[in-house]
Amino acid sequence: MTLGYSVFYRLPVHWRTRVVKLITPRYVLGSVVLIFDSETVEPKRILLLRQPPGRGWTLPAGLLEKHESPLAGAIREAHEETGILLTQDQVQPAVPNAMVHTKGHWVDMVFTAHVPASTTKLSVDGAEVWEAAWHAVDHLPKLTVATARLLEYYGVHENDRT
Repeated sequence: MTLGYSVFYRLPVHWRTRVVKLITPRYVLGSVVLIFDSETVEPKRILLLRQPPGRGWTLPAGLLEKHESPLAGAIREAHEETGILLTQDQVQPAVPNAMVHTKGHWVDMVFTAHVPASTTKLSVDGAEVWEAAWHAVDHLPKLTVATARLLEYYGVHENDRT
């Protein structure tokens, strides 16, 4: 192993960079936003989406565009998928802020926001998103596996493998 490091560090920097990129896993980066109804206390309500192919409800989320920050991506995806225009002040990083999916090689940067459901107009395009609706966290519809795992990870929902 020592010999390997000795050879590696003698390579020019651009070759070391190529070697590292060749042997390390690559991850896709996306943003997810958990949008809660600010008018409810317990049980909380969360905004969920029904998207094609319709195997369960999901959260507003998507891949980051080139040079886009995770926060900007979360705000953009919320607007594109739900019609809700969030401000940077309304969106807070979840703790922890990232969820790594090692099997799929992607990382979700997770954020939360609170908006009043009674005065927040929802708008879906019918192609990317079929339906957006508020659901009590203690009585959620069938979720996609990834959504159920994420909500369980953040303590929003107990994953019963729905």
